[in-house]
Amino acid sequence: MMLKRAGRIVFLVLLGAALICACGGQQEKKPGKVYNIYYINSDETAVSPYEYVTETTDREQLISELLEQLRTGSERLKYKAPLSDRFELLGYTINEDQLALSFDENYVWQEVTTEVLARAAIVRTLTQIDGISYVSFQIKSEPLVDSYGAVIGNMNADMFIDNAGNEINTYEKVKLTLYLADESGSKLKAVSRTVVYNSNISMERLVTEQLIAGPGEGEKAFPTINPDTKIISVNVKDRICYVDFDSTFLTQIYNVTSDVAIYSLINSLAELSSVNKVQISINGDTNVNYKENVSLSTVFERNLELVGE
Repeated sequence: MMLKRAGRIVFLVLLGAALICACGGQQEKKPGKVYNIYYINSDETAVSPYEYVTETTDREQLISELLEQLRTGSERLKYKAPLSDRFELLGYTINEDQLALSFDENYVWQEVTTEVLARAAIVRTLTQIDGISYVSFQIKSEPLVDSYGAVIGNMNADMFIDNAGNEINTYEKVKLTLYLADESGSKLKAVSRTVVYNSNISMERLVTEQLIAGPGEGEKAFPTINPDTKIISVNVKDRICYVDFDSTFLTQIYNVTSDVAIYSLINSLAELSSVNKVQISINGDTNVNYKENVSLSTVFERNLELVGE
């Protein structure tokens, strides 16, 4: 009996110790939310995530905190900080779900590949914050433009997909045929534009971005799409291109007809070998009318009758 009682006492002591350890283990867990801070690798060929835990929940405080992480760099020496000390972040503003970062003029003197990687790291880090869907870059008060003068505009994480090896560092040159408005706003005009682009952006998205940016220098044509329009997603399946915009697309600020605005996009995308038809949606919804006379539930095909001489 004494042995059995002693055995029970030992068992209860061990059980109690195990429970104490378990409770202690739970208390040691770090509270807060995990964010991926993206850094540039030492070869400047890709961006890599590094986990960061914070208890901060206030949006503006969290933006400042993550920006500081992007500025100070990773504890791992193989990573470089995207917010380089070679340029200065002047500040930022928030407008609904859009965060606009303002840099000094030294930002544009980065190597082209380094700048794209820095931009990818910054955008992918900050769009993890609840309520921040898009990030835009400004040089002082002017929007950031590419080497051809086209405004880069709003960016989200989908613009910067993960690539293996050095694919993110690959740049290609392509000649696009874009359909913009003629002077009357009732006909389309085809223009050719040569664009140098990063291979982590699909051709369909590139065409859409170029249209939103409007005519380039020397192109005798007129814009068709509200320049504040945000691209939510661009996907292709079975040669149908699905383009999802925010509601700004529905607000037409130019003197062009509904057909010119719609078929500017349709005809431009149909110039790509991957696209036969186009479906447009607004915040994922196709049950929408454009200017009350064009239903976006339609799957559109190319219309060359709108192209003027």
